[in-house]
Amino acid sequence: MDAHARWIPALADFLRQTARAQAVEWDDARTEISVATIGRVDEAALRRCLEETLAAADDPAQVGREDLPPQSGLRLRRVEDRVSLEKERGCDEVATLWTWRRIPWPTPAEVAELDAGEEEEWKVLAALAGTCGVLGLTGFGADLAGAGPPWLVPALYIAAMVAGGWDAAKDAIPNLPKGKLDIHFLMLAVAIGASFIGAFGEGALLLFLFSFAGALEHFALYRTRREIHALFRAAPKTATLLDPDGAERVVPVERVAPGDRVLVRPGDTFPVDGVVLTGESAADESSLTGEAHPVSKRPGDEVYSGTSNLWGAVEAKCLRPASESALQKVIRLIQEARHLRAPSQRFTDKFGPRYTVGVLAVTTLMFFIWWLGFGVAPFLNVTVDGQVTYSAFYRAMTLLVVASPCALVLSIPSAILAAIAWGARHGILFRGGAAIEQLAAVEVVALDKTGTLTTGDLRVVSVESFPPGRERDVAEIAFTLERRASHPIARAIQRYGEAEGLHPRDLEGFRSLTGKGVRAEVDKSTCLLGRRELFEGGPLADWARDLPDPPPGLSEVWFLHGALVGRILLEDMVRDESAEVLRRLREAGLRTVMLTGDRAGTAQAVAERLGIDEVRAGLSPAGKVDAVRGLTGGGKRVAMIGDGVNDAPCLAAADIAVAMGARGSDAALEQSDVVLMNDRIENFFEAFLLSRRARRIIRQNIVISLGTIVVMVAAAVFGIVPITLGVLAHEGSTVVVCLNSMRLLRGGVVSSPRPHR
Repeated sequence: MDAHARWIPALADFLRQTARAQAVEWDDARTEISVATIGRVDEAALRRCLEETLAAADDPAQVGREDLPPQSGLRLRRVEDRVSLEKERGCDEVATLWTWRRIPWPTPAEVAELDAGEEEEWKVLAALAGTCGVLGLTGFGADLAGAGPPWLVPALYIAAMVAGGWDAAKDAIPNLPKGKLDIHFLMLAVAIGASFIGAFGEGALLLFLFSFAGALEHFALYRTRREIHALFRAAPKTATLLDPDGAERVVPVERVAPGDRVLVRPGDTFPVDGVVLTGESAADESSLTGEAHPVSKRPGDEVYSGTSNLWGAVEAKCLRPASESALQKVIRLIQEARHLRAPSQRFTDKFGPRYTVGVLAVTTLMFFIWWLGFGVAPFLNVTVDGQVTYSAFYRAMTLLVVASPCALVLSIPSAILAAIAWGARHGILFRGGAAIEQLAAVEVVALDKTGTLTTGDLRVVSVESFPPGRERDVAEIAFTLERRASHPIARAIQRYGEAEGLHPRDLEGFRSLTGKGVRAEVDKSTCLLGRRELFEGGPLADWARDLPDPPPGLSEVWFLHGALVGRILLEDMVRDESAEVLRRLREAGLRTVMLTGDRAGTAQAVAERLGIDEVRAGLSPAGKVDAVRGLTGGGKRVAMIGDGVNDAPCLAAADIAVAMGARGSDAALEQSDVVLMNDRIENFFEAFLLSRRARRIIRQNIVISLGTIVVMVAAAVFGIVPITLGVLAHEGSTVVVCLNSMRLLRGGVVSSPRPHR
């Protein structure tokens, strides 16, 4: 029983048990399940429920169940490889409210076990290709020596063709009843056709080269996937849980809940995302972020699932379930990226089947034109005075070989997958091939300041009060207000308050004023805390215009509580790497623009230090969106780099969205096209160079594959090329394309970038 028949009853149970789930769809071709939901859902819980349901479907007791019981309230649809199951709905407009969530299947844990199978696959293909080659050479030698009975040479060649065409037949034959004709079918048709006219050697050579190219292709994909699977294998399976009484228990990592304490010994892998409670150590985070150097870990520092504890035993508190860890988010992102095709790849996928049918039609037509129109012998080659005139059928077989788009079909996905793999191993995550192609075309780079060009870890420099002498009251009330917020300024004030031993006061009616500040009732009096723009638009406008500017390089937040006015000055450290990255972007011909909510003086001081081309300061979130739209409206392709949370709207407005701080940010994964792990701004330049290099290799592959097809088709039409040379050219271009794409696995950067045109 296939997966569809076995899983349909289980998925029906899943829909009935899950109120917010409206539909499910299984796709064999892309090995994923999609779930349509209405409203907000706990995606981790949704996945766990789905996993339990499908696991139950493997129970032998479930096998005999019917697809759907009568009057089930569900609707079943089958379209080729897709099966969808939907709840009955009153009107089709309801479906517009659905949110589809793609869940790659098998699970990441199961995918991690595919390495051995993939390794065996390319080895089996290589063995078949080797067998084909040995048998073919033996037949060729026997033919030259005239050894053995007359049937020996054809038998050896036929045995070689069976070995070389075995894998192609496994792919092509099941598709014939469906009317699907692919490249495997073309190769088998040519080999069989060559045998009918006695060209056994050419048929064996064709299938040897085809099987050898297939083995090389699978080896290249294995190498690429091995890079990605390193992340899957890093996912921990168990954790040492500490009970309240100090007892240790080894439990599956899925059973560790937020707030639980775990013990991580030297050499172990951190099982979940957490914060260090006791102990000191260092972590190897290279598998997750590309960071080459160990990262020190002390009490209060965060640790991440899948990273290695190097030398010290530490006790950590779990921050989030294993299913929501940074590593699992990365794994889901990469799983999704492998299915999201680049625009050029979608084009080749679309025209491929039609091209195959077209080649068969043209080849058949040319056979009759050569035979009936030009009087070429239909099946037998004619030799006159040492000059060979190839038959119409021989020419048709040659045309069929050289026109087959093997290399063209491989030219784009092989390069895209290799680029995704290299990036994943070096802290750069692309959300599919489209992100790689679009990043290569970027002309303007817009950057948020806080958390992107700067560290985002603000530090309170001073607290001022007007009148003077009430600085502690200002700090204490500000600490009270910001305890309910999570943006960088709030975190800085929280750290300052904890360090100074401030005590929060009673607070009521807390309200966040998006992009401006916060308001609440403290000690039964209204309190405002935020940017000066918060005061400039109301009855305090005249007073706000006379407020002093902050010192250069410092940010400010203003405070008003009754008659008490205050200001908190904060400092944000510029990233050491920012200046070098911006210099290299300028050398590559890119224009840089800083978008920030800070005042012009503070923003300009940072811009002058870093050498940014343009500064747009004092922007609200909506103002940043307008700025990005203005840049894209000028006909330039714009990349926006932000932290993925506060900058989500302007990230969505850019042509290519690049998010920082992806390890803990769901918004980064949702809104971004490219994610820079570990907040490494320098990875953006590497991502840009990698995309440029991938684009060049894709273009090279297309030129190689299309150029070979055009030249060899012209030669085949005029009957001046033997099938042996056609086979060598066709399969040779496939091998070259695979090897060319594999160059991306060796590195994504070059020493001296070319200016942008």
